[in-house]
Amino acid sequence: MLVLSRKKNESIVINNDIVITVVEIRGDKVRLGIEAPKDVPVHRQEVYEAIHGVKAPAQPAPVAATKTEAEHRD
Repeated sequence: MLVLSRKKNESIVINNDIVITVVEIRGDKVRLGIEAPKDVPVHRQEVYEAIHGVKAPAQPAPVAATKTEAEHRD
């Protein structure tokens, strides 16, 4: 699992067409905004499991993240 730190209004981009933005942080809850193509299903894990009747797919093995040029400037 890749773990990234983001602040409010900061985003991550997945595969050039999915953008996840931290919309709000309140206590132990984080609200995320997700922009994805209409053909990409996006569900909370418990909804995915209810739809498919199974546990959500296992997470891949952790990967070490390297800082991008932009992150070096932070």
